[in-house]
Amino acid sequence: MAKTLPPFQSFLDEHRGPVLSFLRSMVGADDADDCFQETFIAAMRAYDRLDGQHPRAWVMTIARRKAIDHHRARKRRPTPSDQLPEQPTHDRTIADRDSELWDSVRALPAKQRAAVSMRYAADLGYPEIAAALECSEDAARRSVHEGLKRLRSEGVGEGERA
Repeated sequence: MAKTLPPFQSFLDEHRGPVLSFLRSMVGADDADDCFQETFIAAMRAYDRLDGQHPRAWVMTIARRKAIDHHRARKRRPTPSDQLPEQPTHDRTIADRDSELWDSVRALPAKQRAAVSMRYAADLGYPEIAAALECSEDAARRSVHEGLKRLRSEGVGEGERA
C-alpha cells in the first residue's frame, strides 16, 4: 500500500525555514530566494515520487543541486568591475561578523560547504546530511569536521568573542 503524502503546501511550510537558511549559507542572501523557488518548483514536480523516508534530506538534496547550478551559472556570467564599492568605516557589528562567517563558509569546497550549511544553517542531523549528500553517515561527519577545521585554521569566528 502506497504511503499517502500530506498536501504539498504542508510540506513546503514544514521545510521552508531550514531550506532557506541552507540556501542563504550556500549562495548568499541575495540569490537564496531564487534558488528557493527553483528548489520547491522541482520538489513539487517530483513530489509524487517521494518515498517519505527522509523528506527533509530529499528536499535538501534538491536545494544543494540548485545551489550548485547557481554557482555554475554565475561562473559563466561576466562580472563588471569598473568601480569597487567603498568599505564601511563603522565598527563591525554582529551582522558584519555573521556575514563574514557565511562568506567564509561559501568559500569552502562544495561538499564541506554543503555539509556545514546543512548542519548549522538547516539544523540537520548526520543521517539526513548523509542522505542529502548521497554518502555514508561517517563521510557526512567527516565533511562537517573538515569544513570546521578549515574555518578554524583560517581564524574564522575567533578573536571577536565577548
